[in-house]
Amino acid sequence: MSDGSPAPREGPVTAARRDSTLTPLLAITFVGTLGFSIVTPFLVVLVTKWGGNAVIYAVLAATYSVFQLFGAPILGRLSDRVGRRKVLILSQLGTLVSWGMFLAAFALPAHEIARISHGYLGEFALTLPLLVLFLARATDGLTGGNVSVANAYLADVTTDKDRSRNFGRMAVSTNLGFIVGPALAGILGATVLGEVLPVLSAFAISALALVLIMFGLRDVAVAPIDAKLAAPSACDLYGNELKPGYQVDCERPGGVRAILDLPHMRALMSINFLVMLGFSFFYAAFPVHAVAALSWTVVDIGTYFAVLSLMMVVVQGPILSWAAARFSERVLMTGGGVIMALGFGALTATERPVIYLGAALIALGNGLMWPTFMSALSRSAGKRLQGAVQGFAGSAGAIASVAGLLAGGVAYVRIGAWVFACAAVVIVFASVVAVFAARATSGKVSDQSN
Repeated sequence: MSDGSPAPREGPVTAARRDSTLTPLLAITFVGTLGFSIVTPFLVVLVTKWGGNAVIYAVLAATYSVFQLFGAPILGRLSDRVGRRKVLILSQLGTLVSWGMFLAAFALPAHEIARISHGYLGEFALTLPLLVLFLARATDGLTGGNVSVANAYLADVTTDKDRSRNFGRMAVSTNLGFIVGPALAGILGATVLGEVLPVLSAFAISALALVLIMFGLRDVAVAPIDAKLAAPSACDLYGNELKPGYQVDCERPGGVRAILDLPHMRALMSINFLVMLGFSFFYAAFPVHAVAALSWTVVDIGTYFAVLSLMMVVVQGPILSWAAARFSERVLMTGGGVIMALGFGALTATERPVIYLGAALIALGNGLMWPTFMSALSRSAGKRLQGAVQGFAGSAGAIASVAGLLAGGVAYVRIGAWVFACAAVVIVFASVVAVFAARATSGKVSDQSN
């Protein structure tokens, strides 16, 4: 409980203290990606088991992003007002509740509520477990601003010197979630409990992340007004003193217009949208492609995603640190995008070695491009609108994910593996935009930061 007095200024932040501050943030991003990746290998099978089809799978995959579209910007702006830690607790609690709903779906009888047959949608049944699964994904999406708020918190406590490195560490934790998730799905899913045990593990890890936020994350206090008052003058005695004027930050415009008016923000948001769109084509189509065209098993799919994410961790760790010291943001963003596009193009092949080569190229390209992009985005956002910008970026990413997941599922039905070539083209467009965005933002801080 505050007594209203100004908070004492903190001394220099040591490396050990920064690492302890980052630990809960790394846990948040880890759990967020774990929640997605742990169900990726068997979600198609689970949806089919509960009455759905390929279209229902695509819609279910998009449900999280649809609700995140509404939740992420609200939570981002709320974090600017009440603090990051409170919003992170709320968001992580929503994730925990959603995993509880997912577990409850396994206990419900899979009786048909309705059966639908449509020319474009195909034939599928609506069952109670399937509806609860949709509700769980919607709940997680609505409170799914934890990653964007965590990015804003990271920007609050990170200096410009360490910005790229720390966002790289966040990316590493993200990809660790993609490694552990498929591995848990393959190992735990092979037990007598089947798909229940991986979901139960995700529930427990989510609870652990909530504890870390509540007890391991210090809140970043809002800076008090620090004004030095002038000594009383003769004018004060006669009532003719000049009144000092102050501008309160919260009174400045803070809507979408203010975000997009930030220098270079339109180009950066375009990159964000395009990269998310291209990846969503991949995530919507590849599990179906692996089962239908490549005849892969759940173990094969889990192994592939685990290897892909492991390579991303390697790239976003030592390789990114090495490259960031030698190349400009422009080279890392554009070059990484081109490499990533080549990786998506390789997925049109049917030979397993070529498909794994595609994974290596995707890992290398994404590992170089995405942390560099996040660093440029946070620098352009400045301090005042950091949470709002991260929330808006999450919202734009959610729109891209919805469009990509739905369009990717429909496109795969129409053109098969060529949907991965479409993803490559989208990433190439993002690379072209990055040429100009990286040149404009390199080494500059938004004038809105004060």
